[in-house]
Amino acid sequence: MGGMYPLVGIQIPIRSPMKPTRLVVLAFLLVAVQSQLERSAADQAPPFPPDQSKLPVRAPDGAIVLFDGQTNRFLSKTGGKIDWPIEDGSLVSTRGETRSNHLVSTVHFRDADIHAEFMLPESGSGNSGIYIHGNYELQIFHSFGKAKPGRGDLGAVYGFSNPLVNAARDRGQWQVVDIRYHAPRRDDAGKITAEGSISAWLNGQEVQDNVRLGEPRSSYHPFRYRTTPYLDAIGEKQRKTSIGPVFLQDHDSPVRFRNVWIRSLDDLAHEYRPPEDAGE
Repeated sequence: MGGMYPLVGIQIPIRSPMKPTRLVVLAFLLVAVQSQLERSAADQAPPFPPDQSKLPVRAPDGAIVLFDGQTNRFLSKTGGKIDWPIEDGSLVSTRGETRSNHLVSTVHFRDADIHAEFMLPESGSGNSGIYIHGNYELQIFHSFGKAKPGRGDLGAVYGFSNPLVNAARDRGQWQVVDIRYHAPRRDDAGKITAEGSISAWLNGQEVQDNVRLGEPRSSYHPFRYRTTPYLDAIGEKQRKTSIGPVFLQDHDSPVRFRNVWIRSLDDLAHEYRPPEDAGE
């Protein structure tokens, strides 16, 4: 049998049986078309970064609000209700029965802009973070006044990249971070075929510029350290699809979060509901 199958404006002749060389050509064309579509989507992405000059920053049209004091699209890492207190419209990071009592968004996405506003406590390390897909952490840490911030300081991509500048504010002040994230692409076996990237702005200054992301490096990310059946289900799906949630990290410090939202850069964002037994 023969025929013509349209593929985004390209017509490829298909005949059976196909010779190996034709299979190779078809595979090449599919990869090329996918790359072109992704480049076109990147060209059409909203401007980055947004204006951080006045807080709180209003969520733009098309954004998905994760938390704003009324809307809450976070669950505990067991898939149950959150046990972080909400005070004056902000989430307060709180240790549960064990440490690493993270929150995980019910909205899952592939590529997205991620916005969060946070305040460090008056004492302690101010240690927290924004875990993207549970694999890559934009670090939160009390680093105000530090001459040369490193990979564990505010604005770093933990384990990957120092912040370009120290944009940290002092304790007790609201701070703002905007992240543009492109997820690594993986094949059916879960192997990375194209690295991901992170760019980030903190308090009006660029702290990360298109940092390339391969396999996760931290031993403490949510899918490796004190994980749960709920996270196991998410992690398995994430490795197959490059689609996952954002986490707010608990690291034994009462960091506050408010006005958390994402803006998907493709049409893959959706509300995730796990299998009924995933949280048991």
